[in-house]
Amino acid sequence: MIRINTQDGTPIYLQIVRQFQYLIATGSLKKGDELPPVRTLAQQLLINPNTVAKAYKELESQGLIYTRPGAGTYVAPTRPIFSDDERYRIFHEHVDSLLVVAKHLNFSLNQVLEQIKIRAEKINLNIEEE
Repeated sequence: MIRINTQDGTPIYLQIVRQFQYLIATGSLKKGDELPPVRTLAQQLLINPNTVAKAYKELESQGLIYTRPGAGTYVAPTRPIFSDDERYRIFHEHVDSLLVVAKHLNFSLNQVLEQIKIRAEKINLNIEEE
């Protein structure tokens, strides 16, 4: 569920924070869902548990998660409303990733846009044009 990239220059704890923010914002993680224990996630990611603890502390300070001592860490009951800047930052990360893949596979921008339209229709995603 959470992946880190040691090559992109973003601190690992911040990568974890951003990925949990995304999962919560999109509803992939819902209120009351339990997050993996610090040590478990650290072992899965092969990182220091202090890094995961720092990420969880940041998420808690943002009101996205809460910890019940001895019982675990959970998604907070209220779904956050992200600022436009944060929404665009999350969206741009995914667009950038798509464009890198498209470039590696030698797709033109027109081909990418056409495929996006085809996929949107296929999954009945109604994105209105302005």
